[in-house]
Amino acid sequence: MTFCDENNLDMIKNDLRYLQLLAKQYPSISSASTEIVNLQAILNLPKSTEHFISDVHGEHESFTHVLKNASGVIKRKIDDVFGNSLRESEKAALATLIYYPEQKIELIKNTEEDLEDWYKINLYRLIELCRVVSSKYTRSKVRKALPPDFAYVIEELLHEHDGTINKHEYYNGIISTIIDIDRAAEFIIAISKVIQRLVVDRLHIVGDIYDRGPGPEIIMEALIKHHSVDIQWGNHDILWMGAAAGSEACICNVLRIALRYANLYTIEDGYGINQLPLATFSTEFYDDDACKSFMPRIIDKKLSEREIALISKMHKAIAIIQFKLEGQIIKKHPEFLMNDQLLLDKIDYEKGTINLNGKTYTLNDKHFPTINPKDPYKLTPQEEELIKKLKHSFIHSEKLQRHIRFLYTKGSMYLIYNSNLLFHGCIPLNEDGSFKEVTISGVKYKGKALLDKFDHLAREAYFFKEGSKAKEYAMDMMWYLWCGPDSPEFGKHKMTTFERYFIDDKKTHVERKNPYYKYRDNEEIVINILKEFNLDPNTSHIINGHVPVKTKSGENPIKANGKLLVIDGGFCRAYQPETGIAGYTLIYNSYGLLLSSHEPFGSIEKAIKEEKDIVSSTVILEHSLSRKRVADTDIGREIKKQIKELEMLLIAYRKGLIKEESTVSE
Repeated sequence: MTFCDENNLDMIKNDLRYLQLLAKQYPSISSASTEIVNLQAILNLPKSTEHFISDVHGEHESFTHVLKNASGVIKRKIDDVFGNSLRESEKAALATLIYYPEQKIELIKNTEEDLEDWYKINLYRLIELCRVVSSKYTRSKVRKALPPDFAYVIEELLHEHDGTINKHEYYNGIISTIIDIDRAAEFIIAISKVIQRLVVDRLHIVGDIYDRGPGPEIIMEALIKHHSVDIQWGNHDILWMGAAAGSEACICNVLRIALRYANLYTIEDGYGINQLPLATFSTEFYDDDACKSFMPRIIDKKLSEREIALISKMHKAIAIIQFKLEGQIIKKHPEFLMNDQLLLDKIDYEKGTINLNGKTYTLNDKHFPTINPKDPYKLTPQEEELIKKLKHSFIHSEKLQRHIRFLYTKGSMYLIYNSNLLFHGCIPLNEDGSFKEVTISGVKYKGKALLDKFDHLAREAYFFKEGSKAKEYAMDMMWYLWCGPDSPEFGKHKMTTFERYFIDDKKTHVERKNPYYKYRDNEEIVINILKEFNLDPNTSHIINGHVPVKTKSGENPIKANGKLLVIDGGFCRAYQPETGIAGYTLIYNSYGLLLSSHEPFGSIEKAIKEEKDIVSSTVILEHSLSRKRVADTDIGREIKKQIKELEMLLIAYRKGLIKEESTVSE
């Protein structure tokens, strides 16, 4: 025994109650021994592949493609398996077939002269590739990944080279029969999806699924169907979570951003939230207002002048309501230290100017029909009624609530996984690089404790009883997490939304970043953060998103001597002119870390028809000649605990402390 021997009887006796429960699952020496052998074998398998994606911002087509091609992992596997035996065009065709099997087969049916031969060639190729990608898993795990209709057949074909003599005809017969009974297309679809599933064992989304792009709800549906995923909340996710919980300020921000990017499809069609009340309200109060500062940023959309005019009016209407509601929160919570964002009372409504920090600026828009200068933060009766309707729509959107519950189930403020620390924004620091203390309900928090506290509050905002003071406070904290000066999700001293809309002087638009962003290339500071989260800085990394890496300006995503990796490179199209690329993704396999930068993606339609993959460049960050094993991972540590417990159970059986279950029928 490696753990339990004659001297461990006291420990076994202390754990006897637990071991008796374990004995129900392993009722004999034989069954416990078999499981120990099985678990010990698993420890020696290669570490499975992890895939990290950040800041997708609703870009569902790019996200879908990167998910399907696993940031180039499938292409690399095809190269490994087939080498020079296939032309590059054949490799591209095979990769596209794996990514989009249903659509590709429909095209092939209309263009391929000898469909039966095409089926046979591609069936053999897919089986060979599937055999390789499944080799790092136990048969049991592979079996669970197989579709029920073809599980037995695929399992037989995967083990063709198991040493069985004279079985080639048997396997050839299986493939011929699949084609003869007209099930080849379904089989190809099934095995392609098995390959997609097995090349990546774990998907990490490092924040910001929502806002800007056209399809966050499509991304959420894909994540719900994914076999193994975790999410580190981003500031935009937090905003939607707050809105779904009923925070009126968060609801206004969600709608304002949707209108800013002319992305009402997600709101109306994606989540069934009726925008007619807002359209009616804005037409009533802003009908004669050009709302020039509120013209939407249109990306790949064709809108009529009339549509643009209506969106601009709705945009301004909800922004004004937002500023009022945010002002109310700031006044209610002086501990937020956000009085510098109380701006509606700084406006001279007669002159159309505003006084900021002792300097007077002329507003570029002087039309405020719903603001009472004597009480600028008070909603009008019409605004109150509008917010009531919008809140009802958000709270009662079944699809939105289902998606947000999934964010809570699979998400958190941060995650420690296989010795890596994943979080979206920052760890608030002081100017000297020390952890910043933030006071919440009279208690000071910093570092890991601060993120843990915010995680608890985020859950209270959604799950606590409606109308309770605790829920109301937590919902206000959700808004604070969106834009507060010490929010680890926001990471800036203030959000200058009002200034960007109403003041032309760009000096007022500046949002100073938390010192974390100055120090994240400082190895000593990064080591301190890793230690704060009880991680070994020699083997651990921080994986970060939130602030796009300006690649075209020469910024490097690899920081602090490789200890911190920033994987927000501009997935969102609105950021791509600034970043110069279309995002970073990270792969962590048994050999090490690979960082991929991606060129802008055309479309799924183009990828299928022209077999155009995303053009990516991959950098090997760390490479080990000896492969990491399951024993080196978090799962490995859990397996080792299970082995120790089973070894204790064996001793208990052999010492007669627990009796084996009888296998003889009475």
